Amino acid sequence: MQMDPSQLAALSAVLRLGSFEAAAQALSVTPSAISQRIKALEDRTGTALVLRASPCTGTAAGLRIAKHAEDIGLLEAQLARELALEGGSGPVRLRIAVNADSLASWFIGAMAAVEGVLFDLLVDDQDHSAEWLKRGEVSAAVTASSKPVTGFEATPLGTLDYAATASPEFMARWFAHGVTPEAAAKAPCMIFNAKDNLQRLWLERNVAPGLSPPAHFLPSTQAFIDAAAAGLGWGMNPLPMVAEDIRSGRLVPLIAGSTLPVPLTWQVARVMAPALAEVTRAVQKSARQYLTQD
Repeated sequence: MQMDPSQLAALSAVLRLGSFEAAAQALSVTPSAISQRIKALEDRTGTALVLRASPCTGTAAGLRIAKHAEDIGLLEAQLARELALEGGSGPVRLRIAVNADSLASWFIGAMAAVEGVLFDLLVDDQDHSAEWLKRGEVSAAVTASSKPVTGFEATPLGTLDYAATASPEFMARWFAHGVTPEAAAKAPCMIFNAKDNLQRLWLERNVAPGLSPPAHFLPSTQAFIDAAAAGLGWGMNPLPMVAEDIRSGRLVPLIAGSTLPVPLTWQVARVMAPALAEVTRAVQKSARQYLTQD
């Protein structure tokens, strides 16, 4: 089924900006024109595409069609480059799922190295970002799984090493006699969100299985570091991001040498791989500069 490009652009703008008015302003048309285009597209597909609220959000079908529109833009941009065509229609939009620690450490460098792309990032745990690929809601993702999602190409990026760290004062208070199972069960830790299992994995490998210490929930990479330094709790922090804090004594490892390696993989839709080749090269280059390589 062929879809009207103006209708696809209207749908993408509404879902990206959250309202018909903002979409109209971005596309230099009236809100009425946006409404008519969305209705025409919904009539053509036979299903609701936009949940009209504040902000507007997409139904499952609406999100899939909006991503399809973005993919078309990427493919058209690739064709224009290959044919050396001039006067493109402006930057294309790319939706990617990436984990917060990668975004806070090395992924921005990859984004900055690519021109002509507007990034739409979905931040999720590396163990769960592959689910966005399976649902067809992103064109690429940084995942913790090396197994390619069906229809996607997987490229190993390296390992992001995590260290369990805390302030010296916290260590003296909670682990004065070592990181024992009894102490680890009582000492507060920090968890990014309900999907974050790094603390549990570290405890299982280095202390004891089945421990469930009291936990603060802090959905911020930088807050993890600052909270650990403030003595709020201990947390799993990317080693490269806390290396200087460890050298200065602001943070100390709970157990020396007990890093937790998390292998990361770049997965991109096979049909989109040629159009995203420049992005893939930038991701690989930035990863090589920051992640541990085998």
